[in-house]
Amino acid sequence: MSSPSIKRISRKRVSPKISKVYSTRNIERNQLWERFIPLPWELWPSEAKLLLALIFVWSIAGLLILGSASWWEASKEMGDGSYFIKKQLLWLLASWTIAWLAISINLRRWLRISKAGLIICIVLVGSTLLFGNTINGASRWLILGPILIQPSEIVKPFVILQSANIFAQWKRIKNGQKLLELSLLGMLILLILKQPNLSTAALIGMLIWMMALSSGISFKSLISASLLGGSLGIWSITRYQYQLLRVTSFLNPWQDPEGNGYQLIQSLMAIGSGGLFGEGYGLSTQKLLYLPFLSTDFIFSVFAEEFGFVGSIMLISFFVLIAFLGLRISLRSRNNYSKLIAIGCSTMLIGQSILHLAVTAGAMPTTGLPLPFVSYGGNSLLSSFLVGGILLRCALESTGLIGGLKIKKELR
Repeated sequence: MSSPSIKRISRKRVSPKISKVYSTRNIERNQLWERFIPLPWELWPSEAKLLLALIFVWSIAGLLILGSASWWEASKEMGDGSYFIKKQLLWLLASWTIAWLAISINLRRWLRISKAGLIICIVLVGSTLLFGNTINGASRWLILGPILIQPSEIVKPFVILQSANIFAQWKRIKNGQKLLELSLLGMLILLILKQPNLSTAALIGMLIWMMALSSGISFKSLISASLLGGSLGIWSITRYQYQLLRVTSFLNPWQDPEGNGYQLIQSLMAIGSGGLFGEGYGLSTQKLLYLPFLSTDFIFSVFAEEFGFVGSIMLISFFVLIAFLGLRISLRSRNNYSKLIAIGCSTMLIGQSILHLAVTAGAMPTTGLPLPFVSYGGNSLLSSFLVGGILLRCALESTGLIGGLKIKKELR
């Protein structure tokens, strides 16, 4: 068995502990599964290990929550209570494969393909307006055999990567190139608004804005972008009647309890019924066909009813911990690209989760944002795992042992 050949690593660039490990002995893959990860497990930073464990817990807990929320609906409509769980499990296995690919691929390579991926997704989003399948009044899906593709979900990782490409070198690129790159992102948002899908367009806009803020762009430019985004939101609300009704019903859902305010009222009833400790797993009553979209847009309502205030606080604490890990990974990153990617991935996962909770609790107008790793849907699951995998890759490259350094290894 040949020994790994490793270039000398400066102790100034890595921690003394890791530098000593690499300087004094060869890398050995003691476990078979370690051959499938880009860095030996013992050299993974603590943030990466904990984040991987939390994503695993999040996805498995999400499957259990979905099982409770969807069982009654699946039994009545599909004749099989486990129908949604079986389909979600297949998507979960595929998503873990996507996450593994994201961890294994160099960030530089992700950044190289980000623009092409973004353009392809823009074309797909535009195609939904011409050939898309209309569900609940919105054309957001393309039919590919037995699979429904939602390009506005798949595009999220590429928005993060391309935004990092732009803002990490903002001061070095020319104004014409800046305008061209931002025009692509603006076109994407306009096409998503046209579907119409105000919630996803707003989420992507806030993501780009947050990454721009983190890169140090002037407040004047950020305020101008905020005003432009707000104007687009107002335009969309006034153009589409159902969005206007959602906003007005959010302010007083009891004004139309059987119509536009029905979803929010049922959601609030579910959350309030949970009390301090909840009704218990599987014992929600609002899921008995009272609460619409309980497997997707309002799945937190079922969770809150079954696990109560204490369970909801634990879930929010879980999100805070992941946000903290994302911040730690960003601070440990060795270049501006990695820092912005880590911030973008954390913002996407946690920001979307908080918005989902806010909608179900009546703090925001009713929108169609799924809860990452929990809500039913393969597109959302794939996108969330890809974002999580890229964030893990940022953590691994922060060690300086892969990515930026050239390490030649021969492992057999």
